[in-house]
Amino acid sequence: MVVKDIKFSEKMSENCSIVVGVYSDGTLSSGAVSLNSNGEISAGIKKLDFCGKLFKTDSFVSCNDKINHVILVGLGEKPKEFSEVEMEKLGATIYCAASKLDREISVLISGEDVAFKCSKYGTSLMALGFTLKSWEFDKYKTKKCECNKKNLQKAVFVTKECAAVESEFIWFRNLADGIFLTREVTSEPSNVIYPESLANIAKSELEPLGVEVQILEKEEMARLGMGALLGVAQGSEKDPRLVILKWNGAADKNAKPVAFVGKGVTFDSGGISIKPDDGMHEMRYDMAGSGTVLGLMKAVALNKLPVNVVGAMALVENMPSGSAQRPGDVVKSMSGQTIEIMSTDAEGRLILADALWYVQNKHDPEAIIDLATLTGAIVVALGHEFAGLFSNCDQLADQIKASAKITGEKVWRMPLTEHFDKSINSDIADMINLSKPGTRAGGTTAAQFLKRFVNDKKWAHIDIAGVETDKDGLFFCSKGVTGFGVHLLFDFLCRNYAK
Repeated sequence: MVVKDIKFSEKMSENCSIVVGVYSDGTLSSGAVSLNSNGEISAGIKKLDFCGKLFKTDSFVSCNDKINHVILVGLGEKPKEFSEVEMEKLGATIYCAASKLDREISVLISGEDVAFKCSKYGTSLMALGFTLKSWEFDKYKTKKCECNKKNLQKAVFVTKECAAVESEFIWFRNLADGIFLTREVTSEPSNVIYPESLANIAKSELEPLGVEVQILEKEEMARLGMGALLGVAQGSEKDPRLVILKWNGAADKNAKPVAFVGKGVTFDSGGISIKPDDGMHEMRYDMAGSGTVLGLMKAVALNKLPVNVVGAMALVENMPSGSAQRPGDVVKSMSGQTIEIMSTDAEGRLILADALWYVQNKHDPEAIIDLATLTGAIVVALGHEFAGLFSNCDQLADQIKASAKITGEKVWRMPLTEHFDKSINSDIADMINLSKPGTRAGGTTAAQFLKRFVNDKKWAHIDIAGVETDKDGLFFCSKGVTGFGVHLLFDFLCRNYAK
């Protein structure tokens, strides 16, 4: 579910709950001042001992027959100049405070408040954060728990600039729709999402928006020599797919595109190197990289971004069987480089190797960024707050880091060195798909492996293994899939390529 009924108006609704901003000195947000003429809101603040601490909330039942509840949201010290990500967080905070209280709310905090004068899209960003937080994957729940039931169905953001804000919000709503698509396909179980079905979803979702969709099947990939990708897929009854998505939005249709490649292991058992059963059910999320590429392309197309973009979704299922790839096997990648399989559970880098090579040779991109739930090692290093960023180009890395700061989808740059590159050399082939014993640094050695398949292209690898789901409330979502990377890379495109 998601709260879709979001409006912008100069006047608050009647017979609803209101959301009031409170600074630490007790001052109210401008839209709420007139409602405090009888002192009810001030009295409620005093009774609750509400201090106005940033993002803290509380509420009380109103005596006004046109207002059901007064929801207090702390705005911190005055004046407080909110960043873009803080405005989104404010919207998410409002949703959490109001979701169980009433069917409709009027938000009496807006971008015209002095506190938000530095934020060009203040009210729209707040509405975006509200929208993103309201999304929940409850498709398969036949019974709703009353204690967790969400009542909220409509939000009205009160602003003097309602027409302009409403026009702005279309852009952000399109971005949200891309994020929601990523969350939806990544949340689905693996009996629903597998290579063929996800390829079909990409086609049905994106072709009507003007995105060219090409689906490479097993026979075509074999003809192209994609032995690394096909080796991972050979243990499953589900045939692999490589989905290529093209958006030609730039004025110069021949301009080099920016390319995004996503790991799409729709279920990862580990193959013959089978994973322990504890947590294996979460391996349906191992296609989150491809899910991000899919959602990003939808946001790009909905907003008709003036840039040429290529997306690639490398889709396989990694299963153990009599036909499965074995540790010790040697496969030949599309690049011609050979790979000794040390573990069939290090499969993501194998499918990305062929997908990266295909995209760089077929589409000659200006820059190429891959996303993958690639290693548990990155979670050990960075936890669940940061994605790991690896790059062969300082400029590209800095551009991604700048967008991470703006959107709140955090990345931390990790090293690439000759020492780690040597650790993946094989005694019988060109490379191994795990580093040599004792090397450790699994996130970096996996990135070194991928680097061998991008030649001199500007390239970045984002390991999202720790951030594709949220159990700690760090992202703008309910518990579950985050859609990490859509907002980050959409902002990256807008700031650096959409001219």
